[in-house]
Amino acid sequence: MSLDMTAWSQLQAFRQEQAARPLARATLRRITAFARPRRRALLAYLLTGIGAAFLTVATPLLAGDVVDTIGSGGTRTRVVALAGLIALAALAEAALTLVGRRLSATIGEGLILDLRTAVFDHVQKLPVAFFTRTRTGALVSRLNNDVIGAQRAFSSTLSGIATNLVTLLLTLAVMLALSWRITLLALVLLPVFVVPARRTGRRMAALSREAAEHNAAMGSRMTERCSAPGATLVKLYGDPRAESAEFAARAARVRDIGVRVAMTQTVFLTLLTLVSALALALVYGLGGSLALAGSLDTGTVVSLALLLTRLYTPLTALAGARVEIMGALVSFERVFEVLDLVPLVRERPDAKDVPEGPVGIAFDDVRFAYPAADAVSLASLEEVATLDDRGGEEVLHGVSFRAEPGQTVALVGPSGAGKSTLAQLLPRLYDAGAGAVRVGGVDVRDLSAASLRATVGMVTQDGHLFHDTVRANLLIARPGAREPEVWEALRRARIDTLVARLPDGLDTVVGERGYRLSGGERQRLTLARLLLAGQRVVILDEATAHLDNSSEAAVREALAEALADRTALVIAHRLSTIRAADLILVVEDGRVTERGTHEELLALGGRYTALHEARVTEAENGESGGAREVGVAVG
Repeated sequence: MSLDMTAWSQLQAFRQEQAARPLARATLRRITAFARPRRRALLAYLLTGIGAAFLTVATPLLAGDVVDTIGSGGTRTRVVALAGLIALAALAEAALTLVGRRLSATIGEGLILDLRTAVFDHVQKLPVAFFTRTRTGALVSRLNNDVIGAQRAFSSTLSGIATNLVTLLLTLAVMLALSWRITLLALVLLPVFVVPARRTGRRMAALSREAAEHNAAMGSRMTERCSAPGATLVKLYGDPRAESAEFAARAARVRDIGVRVAMTQTVFLTLLTLVSALALALVYGLGGSLALAGSLDTGTVVSLALLLTRLYTPLTALAGARVEIMGALVSFERVFEVLDLVPLVRERPDAKDVPEGPVGIAFDDVRFAYPAADAVSLASLEEVATLDDRGGEEVLHGVSFRAEPGQTVALVGPSGAGKSTLAQLLPRLYDAGAGAVRVGGVDVRDLSAASLRATVGMVTQDGHLFHDTVRANLLIARPGAREPEVWEALRRARIDTLVARLPDGLDTVVGERGYRLSGGERQRLTLARLLLAGQRVVILDEATAHLDNSSEAAVREALAEALADRTALVIAHRLSTIRAADLILVVEDGRVTERGTHEELLALGGRYTALHEARVTEAENGESGGAREVGVAVG
């Protein structure tokens, strides 16, 4: 490896420089646990590197022998033999390089797989509150940049330290044996080589952090503006000139920092090239003088000159090894930060299955407070200096009700009353702080996640779909469903005709969040997903909010069929969805203030009656619009 290439690799490593801090033993133990399954591959990689180090030192000695043989009038046979040995050393070094690269790739990519899988699996266990607070880009960065940074510790840094240390010791020993005076002279220039590299490394670290921040800011803005909701908002309210100017300003900052980085790199590489040239000049000058005086062989001068490059290469690498190790440890710690977040919803070892047959639901004196930020999130993932200290305030206050098998309970009340929170406790998106939520008479905290998921289905207001095919978005609810069953669910959701007309039918991609479909189409597709799953308990959280009257009429028939003999918890805005419920609960400020059937609540003349009359008045005045039926409450 040339001095220029060494300098470049070290410059890249210096970009990761972090403030000095003690190595955490707990972090090292966890790293060792990840490395243990690959200990044989790591050992083979280290031995391969050491073998390459011996060949690195052997080649200059052979080259010196060739020069001495020629200068002393040696035989052609010896010259050819030495040349053959140089060729064999080159072939062996190439073979070891290929083997080492294979081992390095296997170790590194395997570690990336393990870390990414561990983080992804753990993140799936975290509560919904984690995802509502975390910036998606920051989390994805942990799965990409930090995992790759941690991988470097195994695939390059550790082996590099061993290889470079062996190369350094062998080179020094051989050079001292050949000429201790020239060796000491070469070492005198070492501070001129290393000190600027470290100073430039600190400079590059600062510039790289600044560049990363500017790139992240520009990338975040592009992501927001290029999403379907963001682009729509800009088109409705944004000023194109202002948007262009803001983006240009961010891009200009990225350009400016790029120029500074390029110039710093160029100065650094030029300096190192100059130092290496000066060192070679000293070797040739002093060595040539000694050779002319007869105290040193000509071949020895050549060997020393070649060995010099092998001396500065490992010295520089070892000087930056601590920086590389600290950078890798920081990456590991950032990955472990996510793995150390404790899931608030955990399955018990002795979890039960939901009883067979029709099941009812019950809320018994349920109290709940959304978790504080420090219990579910990280400041680095939210990209804030400190976490929001709000949270922990109770939002549900002793809520109790039950729905017998096959009954429908409707929740009405103003926004923020706690209706959706109640709905989220049933499938264990959160756990109640006090009291109990029961399905089939069993506390949901005692049920297995798979059994609860197979029993309780939910359709939310936004009708979220993945950027995938219609088929894939349906089969997520029931992977083993056959195609006739899929079409039957689409038919019952009154969307089979539309899907049949799509360019690729079930294999048509719906777009990010389903934006290639209309709101009503998207919602009916999520209802088809619910129907395909066939759960015994159904939650509808404003499931018909995006449907016009004609679409709702079609879906209402499908819902009536789907809800037959099933227990349902419904949060709805429309009167048609609520009035047939077996029980209506008026929820205000986290409490149930009224309960009864539609007729019973109207007879009370209380809050439900006021909400009902307000909606009737809106409908009569035409304020609700033609596509909006008379309702009883804001969902």
